[in-house]
Amino acid sequence: MEKGAVFPLFYLPSIEFFKNLHHLKDESILIEREEHFPKQTFRNRTRIAGPNGILDLTVPVKKNKGSQGHTPYKEIRIANDDDWQRIHWLSLEASYRSSAYFEFYEDEFLPFYQKKYDFLLDYNQQLLDLLLKLLKFPLSYSFTEAYEKAYLGLVDLRGEMHPKKPSSYQNKPYYQVFEDRIGYQPNLSMIDLLFNQGPQAMKFV
Repeated sequence: MEKGAVFPLFYLPSIEFFKNLHHLKDESILIEREEHFPKQTFRNRTRIAGPNGILDLTVPVKKNKGSQGHTPYKEIRIANDDDWQRIHWLSLEASYRSSAYFEFYEDEFLPFYQKKYDFLLDYNQQLLDLLLKLLKFPLSYSFTEAYEKAYLGLVDLRGEMHPKKPSSYQNKPYYQVFEDRIGYQPNLSMIDLLFNQGPQAMKFV
C-alpha cells in the first residue's frame, strides 16, 4: 500500500501547509490538479499580516461560461484584466519592506508580479517551487493524472486548510513586523515567515 498524501495547490501556501509537507517529505507526495476548482479557498488566496491587520490577497480567475462551476483546476485561467499583480506587490511591499529579509528575496518574487500568467496552476506551482528552493527544502512531488474521490493509503489534505475553517495548528512564534500594532498572527502565508526569518524559517514550522 502506498504511503503519503495528496495536497491541494495553494497560492503562496500557509506555514501549516509546509509543516504537512515536511512531516510527509519522505513519503509519496501528490498534488491535485484534476479536481473541479473549488471557489473561496486558498487555491487562489493567501493571507499576510499588513500594517492594519490580516490581509487576504486573491488572484482573480476567469469565469468559465456554461461550466456551472465544474472546471478542472488545470484549466482555470487567471483574469488579468484587473491590475491585481500591482496591487499584490504593493501590499507585499507595505507589509514586508521593513522586514529583515524582504530585500534579500524581493528580486526572486518580483517577476511573479510583472509577467502575465495564463493558468493559475502554473503560477502556483512555480511559486511553490521558488519557496521550496529559498527554504532549502528539497521535495519530490508529482501531479494527479485523474480525479479520485478518495485515495487508499494516502492522507487526503485537499479539503483541509480552508479560509473558513479555523485551524488549531500553531507554529513556533517568531518576530513579525507589525506585531506591536496588530498582535502576533500565527499560520500566515509562508512568505511572512520567510521575509521575517530568512534561512532560519523552517525552524519555526
